[in-house]
Amino acid sequence: MTSTMMDVKIDRSDPTLLHDQVAAQIRRAIADGEAKPGERLPPARDFAAVMGVNTNTVLRALRLLRDEELLEFRRGHAIRVAGTAERGTVIAKAIELVQLARQNGYNRAELLEIIQGLP
Repeated sequence: MTSTMMDVKIDRSDPTLLHDQVAAQIRRAIADGEAKPGERLPPARDFAAVMGVNTNTVLRALRLLRDEELLEFRRGHAIRVAGTAERGTVIAKAIELVQLARQNGYNRAELLEIIQGLP
């Protein structure tokens, strides 16, 4: 498997949090086919050095993408692209929906009932 280094750019004048900018750029690279499923990503410290940000910022972005099932982490192995941007988008929206439901007093079972009742 190959290692890919995407052209990840951040904009410090943008009010979007840095880790969200990094995650968005990696999502874009996956969607554009620049980073394909199975490919290794460079170490977080390399991304951080290229972007001029703290390694923890990159790690936070990578964990976010792992939670969206776009990336796969294995102890002792490199971080690999695991999925497509479309799947990640659906998972991100589902997470937003669960958070919105909780904020409005709905529990998970009630939310599932609402979803199952949709046409």
